[in-house]
Amino acid sequence: AATPALPAPSPAPPGVPIGPDGKPKKICCTCPDTKKLRDVCIAEREEHPYCQALIEAHKACLRVEGFKV
Repeated sequence: AATPALPAPSPAPPGVPIGPDGKPKKICCTCPDTKKLRDVCIAEREEHPYCQALIEAHKACLRVEGFKV
C-alpha cells in the first residue's frame, strides 16, 4: 500500500526571501540592530536628517537579506 504524500509547504509570496530554515523571512524580525536605531531616532527626533541615514542603513540591511525595499 502506498503511503500518502505529505503536502508540500506553501511557497513564500513573491519577493519574500527564504531563511536558512527553509521558512520565509519576516521583515519585522530581520536586521533588528538597524531597525531599533531607526525606530528610536524617528521616535525621538522625528524628521531629523540624521534619521534618514539610519532609515537607509536599515533598508540596505534588508536588501542584503533579500527583501526588495
